Amino acid sequence: MRNLYPFLVFLLVLLGSTTAQASTPFTYNTTCQNDSIRFIIATADRAGIDSVKWYYGDPASGKYDSSKAINGVHLYNTLGDYTITLVAYRSGVEDISTNTITVVAPVPYDFGPTDSTLCEGTTITLTAPYVAGAAYMWQDSSTSQSIVVDSMQTYKVKINGCLVPDSMNVFYTPRPEIELGNDVILCLGETLQLDATAQNCTFSWNTGATTPDIIVHSDTARAAFTYIVNANAKGCGTFIDSIRIAFGGTVHPYSLGPDTLLCPGETVIINGATSGATAYLWSTGATTPTVSASRPADLWCYATINNTCNVIDSIRVRYNALRNVNLGNDTIICKGEKLVLTADFGTGTYRWQDTSKQATYYVTKTGYYYVRAQIGRCVSSDTVHVQIEDTLRVSLGRDTVLCSGEVYTLYPKGAGSNYKWQDSSTVSVFKVNTAGIYAVVAQNTCGTAIDSVEVGFKDCDCQVWLPSGFSPNGDGNNDLFRPKYKCPLQSFSISVYNRWGAQIYYTTDPDIGWTGTRNGTRVPVGTYVYVMEYTVQKSGEHVRKTGAITLIR
Repeated sequence: MRNLYPFLVFLLVLLGSTTAQASTPFTYNTTCQNDSIRFIIATADRAGIDSVKWYYGDPASGKYDSSKAINGVHLYNTLGDYTITLVAYRSGVEDISTNTITVVAPVPYDFGPTDSTLCEGTTITLTAPYVAGAAYMWQDSSTSQSIVVDSMQTYKVKINGCLVPDSMNVFYTPRPEIELGNDVILCLGETLQLDATAQNCTFSWNTGATTPDIIVHSDTARAAFTYIVNANAKGCGTFIDSIRIAFGGTVHPYSLGPDTLLCPGETVIINGATSGATAYLWSTGATTPTVSASRPADLWCYATINNTCNVIDSIRVRYNALRNVNLGNDTIICKGEKLVLTADFGTGTYRWQDTSKQATYYVTKTGYYYVRAQIGRCVSSDTVHVQIEDTLRVSLGRDTVLCSGEVYTLYPKGAGSNYKWQDSSTVSVFKVNTAGIYAVVAQNTCGTAIDSVEVGFKDCDCQVWLPSGFSPNGDGNNDLFRPKYKCPLQSFSISVYNRWGAQIYYTTDPDIGWTGTRNGTRVPVGTYVYVMEYTVQKSGEHVRKTGAITLIR
């Protein structure tokens, strides 16, 4: 039996527990056919575990019907009930836990348009398709068949643990305030801007114009006219306002300037001064030629010209809806999860790092994501770094027996960058020269992975030795990398790999040496990994060795 005590103590310290548990419950993330179902042991339930074995109850999947990963993953191709068995070992003692799942097909359903825009303050109800006895789970963890849409987000639902393929993105339009001002008499030569600007609206005037604003010119004396605008706000309906304008008096152009938007923290000065004016009256009650505005307002000003003719103009001051764009903190998500970055503040322009122009961005890979948003004069930007991590799959290889005096090198394959060996060290390779059980525990955002290997040593009647380094520089000294042996060998093979795992040398003849080349080209100076296997002719013993060779020139 393996001596697991040092490894058990290490796991208990690492996972924050001091007592073994009598059972090992586990959960699963989905029950969808042809989807990767993850079986998860909660961190609190991993105390004392030195190894696990999953049995997925799916013999048709062949070798994939079992796994030694700490968190199992399996894909079921056929609908039906499956019993999952988890065998967990603590100090050499096994406990068995089972769970039965029903693998179901995704329910086809269409929620309607991918995007839906609603009016601020309104709601709609989304209803998932009816399935007898089904369990529902929406994106906010609510469990009713229906959900009330009342906020901007992506709405999606699982039925019996299986995600419905369709979803709906919901956006909101601010309720517009259309105000053209009081009826007025314009002096000849005066220009008045009628402005109905509002977010997410289309416009229709009774003059035939379709712009948010129009300009009225009083260039000749003519009959009074009532101007009417229809503003159709997406999701909110149509809003109507009108103003009656009469034309006469003397020629005296007058304007407060175009409507303006305040960026956060700004104050603007509205100048109503004009030559010949004998009095001013603002909508705020002020009687000065100028007023200041530091908050949203609809302002108008009457200016009396030479005490005989009144001119008027209006201006709309609004806060820009563009607050500082905030994409959130740098984050890490697991492979298969989705992250949506949102910069939407209404009608404006957006530009992401890849030059796309939508208000939201779906993250699909690791990288830096940047957006620049602009509404009117106001600009805001933000950057966030998103890292996507995969579930760890650690492997130290098979148990092995070596000849006395040899050194066995363990590589933490698939452990990522955050791992510890059984002695709490974090070295990139672990050198083994004594018999025992050696293990590595790796962690990332997506979970924990554990693997162990048992290494034994024995005296060998016939040993095959390999040098730890060679220098193929043609000086006749140590130019070849090849084995030394004293006994006849029945079979032999050796492979050499570079740091990326690519095979760069292979032979089945122990008398042929590697010259440090690949396809006739010299390989770079550095460390390479070898795997050697041979069978001793006399005893029939099969030996497999791995190690590292340093090439210098």
